[in-house]
Amino acid sequence: MAPTRAATFSDSSALIDFVINRGNGVKGLSELGLETLPEQYIQPLEERMCMTNIVPEESIPVIDMSNWEDPEVAKLICDAASEWGFFQIINHGVPVQVLENVKDATYRFFNLPVEVKNMYSKEHSPSKNVKFGTSFVPHAERAFEWKDYLSLFYVSDEETYTLWPCVCREQVLEYMKKSKVVIKQLLKILMKGLNVNEIDEIKESMLMGSMRTNLNYYPICPNPELTVGVGRHSDVSTLTILLQDEIGRLFVRGNKKDSWVHIPPIKGSLVINVGDALQIMSNGRYKSVEHRVFANGSTNRISVPIFVNPRPTDMIGPLTELITSGEEPVYKQILYSDYVKYFFHKPHDGKKTIEFAKI
Repeated sequence: MAPTRAATFSDSSALIDFVINRGNGVKGLSELGLETLPEQYIQPLEERMCMTNIVPEESIPVIDMSNWEDPEVAKLICDAASEWGFFQIINHGVPVQVLENVKDATYRFFNLPVEVKNMYSKEHSPSKNVKFGTSFVPHAERAFEWKDYLSLFYVSDEETYTLWPCVCREQVLEYMKKSKVVIKQLLKILMKGLNVNEIDEIKESMLMGSMRTNLNYYPICPNPELTVGVGRHSDVSTLTILLQDEIGRLFVRGNKKDSWVHIPPIKGSLVINVGDALQIMSNGRYKSVEHRVFANGSTNRISVPIFVNPRPTDMIGPLTELITSGEEPVYKQILYSDYVKYFFHKPHDGKKTIEFAKI
């Protein structure tokens, strides 16, 4: 029987059983109509957003990609990757209908019955490449994050049609395939900005040899000011391509001390951010920046990021072209799967993961 509206879940084991073991997630908690946030989701003061730290007059660059071969567009992209680590792109070539379809598919998945979604949980999923979960790493967190997700690691079209949920697989696959064209354009520009003028098969594999898409769901939250949708972190990807809905609530670390900048939703746009892997490969020229998501007390929110990564078996480090031109390496060569394991074995903690790769 589901806990009552008045349930406080003061017993952690009851909350973990309801949210994680039985697959209700925070969507299930939200739908109970709880009037107060369970204490397991209350973040330490230092992890909550202080509104005085938000800088409304600052914004990340918005770049028109309609003529992506224009040298001025290339300069804007490289400058944004160096100075902000984040930018939005418009007129990028991914049809708006493809973006709308994947947003609809995200809602379809999260509106499935709990027992169907739970078939894709870590304990029940037919593949480690398909995972329905909640928060980030619940077993290691002092306080949980207010988010459910479905993670889909792409291996092949055949596996997609066999293992991914039928309510969203075609839409996610189309979104990934259409975005891949944009990803290649962006990486070509970013590599030229490092004087790497040719992306051969080996380098392409290291830059974008694997891809994972997440469907993220942030339900209405009681006391949203006490928790987070996603805590402070930088991505471990080469690039992340993010589709957000019209709700907003995504913030990126600003260039002023302790400042945070909102990334406003722009219909049809995609948010691009540099990940740790590209920061390492660029020897720090492009920067991977902390970002976070606030919980919302009035509206459900979704987002759909594509994480463009090296292959797990790739060794990553500063690109050879940079070192042979005389740069001192800031980062060591590291097995990408080791870097990812380090990231996922601990709670979100800002930019601390990158220290793992420093010389």
